[in-house]
Amino acid sequence: MSRDDATTNETAESIETDAHADDDAHTDDSGSSVLESAAPDASPAVVAARADDDLPDTAEIRDLAAAAGYAVVGEVTQRRREDPTYDLGRGKAEDLMRLAAETDAEAVVYDGSLSPGQTFSLGDLLPTGTAVIDRPRLVLELFADAADSRAANRQLELARLRYELPRLREAIARDSGEDVRLRPEGDSRVLDVEKRIESAERALDEIADDRAGRRAERRDAGFDLVALAGYTNAGKSALARRLADESDDPEFGDEAAPRDADLTDASEGGPADGDGALAVADRPFETLATTTRRATVGGRRALVTDTVGFLDGLPHEAVRSFRTTIDAIRAADCALLVADASDDPADLRRKLRASLSAIEATEGPVIPVLSKADEVGPDGLAAAVAAYEGAVADLDPRGAPVVNALRSPIPVSVRDGTGLGDLADAVADALPTATASVEAPNGGAAQAALSWAYDRGVVADVGYGSETIAVELAGRPAVVAEAERRLAGGERDRGEGGPA
Repeated sequence: MSRDDATTNETAESIETDAHADDDAHTDDSGSSVLESAAPDASPAVVAARADDDLPDTAEIRDLAAAAGYAVVGEVTQRRREDPTYDLGRGKAEDLMRLAAETDAEAVVYDGSLSPGQTFSLGDLLPTGTAVIDRPRLVLELFADAADSRAANRQLELARLRYELPRLREAIARDSGEDVRLRPEGDSRVLDVEKRIESAERALDEIADDRAGRRAERRDAGFDLVALAGYTNAGKSALARRLADESDDPEFGDEAAPRDADLTDASEGGPADGDGALAVADRPFETLATTTRRATVGGRRALVTDTVGFLDGLPHEAVRSFRTTIDAIRAADCALLVADASDDPADLRRKLRASLSAIEATEGPVIPVLSKADEVGPDGLAAAVAAYEGAVADLDPRGAPVVNALRSPIPVSVRDGTGLGDLADAVADALPTATASVEAPNGGAAQAALSWAYDRGVVADVGYGSETIAVELAGRPAVVAEAERRLAGGERDRGEGGPA
């Protein structure tokens, strides 16, 4: 198809695209906020994006590009259906080529997932030396900068290998002139990547099994498991820090290590953050490794886990690579889905939809938390609730059964404490709970059993008679049952063989 034919088709598909011609391909000569905030040694890059229905909003991809070390010097956007060769239409792809040449861009950052063929086709069209960085690859670059634990690095390695494998096959096919995609075993480079994928998967399986065992041990010790989930930069880490006890115990730090320290993993006995503090910053992927701290929520002893933020537009394979993060959310007794109430309602709806789709399903209930409630008024909160309801309505419960686990949303503010009491009450109500009343002879065995129950946080009240003690128990069902058995004298039958 000729350039003129392509342009004619694009115009027929979207009159609005031409109406926004001044916005579709331009340089930021006036000095945008991205350029002003870019590092002096940042690499110049042009942003490109396409959407089916409306001209795409490039604010988020610009922020991600800046976080990855690029200075955005221009952009090309388009509204039309996907082109199989470039994703953009041919005419817009040529506009992108000229803009990249005019601005000496070192990279084109594409706000979407390009197929291997589209990546190479754009690369062939662009000036020599201009890299094509699609959204998944950009996110992997950001992950690489943030990875600070053994598990995070393993997850990143697997995601990168899964991303690169089809592109390696495409490159080999183009170089050799034959379709080796049908016979990938014919090239040793492909075999090597496939073996590395298998190795990374085995390593992550081992980590996942170890984590599952540790979760069981923590529950036996009387701790409830609460996980914070949500879109990147939604305010999860700030909320986790607010919920955590001031004197938290670094014994429970799951992954994170100081950025310049050896990349150890606390699941193997390595350290948590040096001072036990949770990292909080206004930038994407500040939290990549999961970090767990002690907390008392609604009177219950809990371990609160902060997880890596989700991001819209990542392929399923990339999301699946971050299994340990997803497992921490899915296996929690209660998950908090944190969303930024100050976001534009359309963005908030999109981000919530992306987060819920990534989670898919949970074993326990999910409490939506609308953070930064102090930054919006009643109308803003109403709009945030409507956006949340719209995101839930967008999802089919058959594909995302997590929607059936959702409770009512709760607005909170970490800054002024608004809603934190309501959130604590909602968490306590959502956690698995059993109660029991036990009366036992007051003696050494009963006192030992009572001490065991206190250690696991299930003693609600104690009354002393002349020869007996009456104990009210409340907490995790399995722990309450074991405390009841011990107080009733069962420990004489089993000795110290019960759960530790």
